[in-house]
Amino acid sequence: MNRRHLTAALSALAGLSAAATAGADALIDNVKGVTLNRDRQVVRFKAMVIDAQGKVVRLIAPDEEPPKRTKKNPGPRYDWRADMKGRVLVPGMIDAHGHVVELGLAALSLDLSDTRSLEEAKAKIAAYARANPERQWIVGRGWNQEAWKLGRFPTAADLDAVVGDRPVWLARADGHAGWANGAALKLAGVTAATASPAGGRIEKPLGVLVDRAKDLVERVVPRVSPKDRTAAFLKAQSILLGNGVTAVADMGTSIDDWMTYRRMGDIGALRVRIMSYGMGIDTAVAIGGTGPTPWLYDDRLRLEGVKLYADGALGSRGAWLKADYADAPGQRGLGFLTDDQLQNIMSRAAMDGYQIAVHAIGDRADSQVLDAIAELSQTYKGDRRWRIEHAQVVDAADMGAFGKYGIIASMQPTHQTSDRVMAEARLGPARLAGAYAWKTLLDDGAALAFGSDFPVERPDPWAGWAAAFTRIDADGQPAGGWHPEQAVTREQAWWAFTGGASFAGFAEQKFGILAPGQRADFLLLDRDPTTAAAVDLRQTKVLETWIGGAKAWERK
Repeated sequence: MNRRHLTAALSALAGLSAAATAGADALIDNVKGVTLNRDRQVVRFKAMVIDAQGKVVRLIAPDEEPPKRTKKNPGPRYDWRADMKGRVLVPGMIDAHGHVVELGLAALSLDLSDTRSLEEAKAKIAAYARANPERQWIVGRGWNQEAWKLGRFPTAADLDAVVGDRPVWLARADGHAGWANGAALKLAGVTAATASPAGGRIEKPLGVLVDRAKDLVERVVPRVSPKDRTAAFLKAQSILLGNGVTAVADMGTSIDDWMTYRRMGDIGALRVRIMSYGMGIDTAVAIGGTGPTPWLYDDRLRLEGVKLYADGALGSRGAWLKADYADAPGQRGLGFLTDDQLQNIMSRAAMDGYQIAVHAIGDRADSQVLDAIAELSQTYKGDRRWRIEHAQVVDAADMGAFGKYGIIASMQPTHQTSDRVMAEARLGPARLAGAYAWKTLLDDGAALAFGSDFPVERPDPWAGWAAAFTRIDADGQPAGGWHPEQAVTREQAWWAFTGGASFAGFAEQKFGILAPGQRADFLLLDRDPTTAAAVDLRQTKVLETWIGGAKAWERK
């Protein structure tokens, strides 16, 4: 994004906000409003009063007569009134697990997520390289050998056949593996004799590096410049607002990411609310010092906690399992930390009051984190809200620990619809009962928070909501749903994308529902998502996105 485009983007954001900002109480009128209350019951309303701070004052029920103005009772006076023309109004959606800057970088670089074969991917890579001769590196993401039905990982030779004159580095769809060509491997000093590092795996023939092995190449990839990072943020913010996402838990914020958010906040360009989790304890301490930061920029940014990793991902066979992969005997995935290491890091973070969120996908990794929480809970009391990110494969014997220790299961419904065929191959039938087990975890006392893990999946809460109560993908497969006994109700899924997601980030007093004292973050939609059939819910279009009582985005 050049300076002219950046200036135009910032001016557009400023214009949207200035057009809608109130100086006193305002009336959002003539709506088909629907929200959940704190008891998770559906509440309908026809108007909403908000104050000058962008907070909800009250909801006006459909059968409520507005006070009539008389000499004795002049009634309410509003600084401004917005007639929403009978459109559907709902609270803003919250993505409980995403990667904001990575979403923007993915959108502005080579995207292979739509490729359905290796040959199609190679053609797209070659075309991108020809169109960008000035780029010293070709960088992108989104490939998935499972979607290609390749039966193997791609290799450096596959890439060399289309780009051999400069290094190429392409992240897998899940972000837990990277694909390099010969030039990139040479710069990184990776050869057939290079040993896989702890917590990582170098695939043979050479080309794909999994989890910690990625570091060997990533350390020589040029760093993203502050200008490109700013452009990536603005792109990501536009995508999020356009999908109706008004707040997000940014899982793995780097120092550079944090400084980008601060720059945007300082110039008034930060619209989406960010609950930040620093990438590791060192990053969190560098940003927050002795604990979480205050809320900044009218509750738009806060460093809440620390993001840690216990294992890799299922698709790249990095998820740490208790038994061998069904389709790769002898492999059980990659555990990143010993039990003592994990407990020590978690203790260091808990000592200063940081919330702890640990990525754990395989049943062995989930078990390790649950054991660590059980141990640490004896020392660190109070409302800790320990988080396990993904919790994709959980041993039945471990399910009850979520409720016992007040653990939040931060899960992504569209992972299930995208992964089901691969998961069946990786796990075999015996372990599927504990895979993507939303209903069981909820029944066992876990607090559910739903997200998308963008850019691994699209930041589309409507697709996630539909998947959560149907277990069916966008193509209607499989009929009746995949392990439908693990579906949650429509209302439980909605809560997990709103009030549950804000609770997961200690933000439930700030935003998440539409109620007095809450930030007026809301959406105008083309349909009522509480009554639409699942197939129609997926087609929901956001018409306008408002944050803190100010219009932040509108569909052109």
